[in-house]
Amino acid sequence: MSGACVLVERDGAVAAVTLNRPERRNALDAKTKLELRHALEEVAADASVRAVLLSGAGGAFCAGQDLAEHAAALRDDPGHAFDTVEQDYAPIVRLLATMAKPVVAAVGGTCVGAGLALALACDLRVFADDAVLGTAFCSIGLTCDSGLSATLTRAVGEARARELVLLAETFTPRQALAWGIAGRVVPPGELATAARELAGRLAAGPTAAYAESKRLIADAWGRDLGATLAAEAVAQARLGRTADHAAAVEAFLNKRKPAFEGR
Repeated sequence: MSGACVLVERDGAVAAVTLNRPERRNALDAKTKLELRHALEEVAADASVRAVLLSGAGGAFCAGQDLAEHAAALRDDPGHAFDTVEQDYAPIVRLLATMAKPVVAAVGGTCVGAGLALALACDLRVFADDAVLGTAFCSIGLTCDSGLSATLTRAVGEARARELVLLAETFTPRQALAWGIAGRVVPPGELATAARELAGRLAAGPTAAYAESKRLIADAWGRDLGATLAAEAVAQARLGRTADHAAAVEAFLNKRKPAFEGR
């Protein structure tokens, strides 16, 4: 589609969603945010898609909010300049974090601000080792949005999150891994292949089990142990009725590798 700011390509059971504003390091303007939300809604609802790969075109993942557009909004309609936080960013992050299938972020080049928040909302990350990561918000007099105050804190702990947010210094993928932001680091030339392979592996896995696991992990932060144990029991009972579980048990007993169908 000519002029599209977000591209969607299907490769078997993997849907690759690509931010496509390379000339702006895939900064998020209104058109891009709308297209990204629609793309994620589409792949989330498509039962034939069993894993999603999020990346950016042109060597950058995402430079966050398009500040040129933001500056214009501050001049023209300051009372509504931040409506986008609830109207655009919140739904996008919610889709990434809660869709009933795994999402892999392929992170190369610039990944700052809302771009970092998008990467952290995904389930798994593959970093090019020359990627530049950062929170960025305080450097322009703002605080976190797009869920970053939660996702970053859960990944690195409160003390490190305060440092990364308040100082707004950039950091490397190697530092990110050392601090607890899980992922894999590969040479830049291997990023696309490594991320595609990981998404493909997930697409061939037990989709229903992945969905239940995502819910349990996300909800665990607000539950005590008793509620967690009860939720796990309910989830296991649901999964126990899936064809994938039955087939996997039979495969184990017969010393075969299971073939999951996502149901």
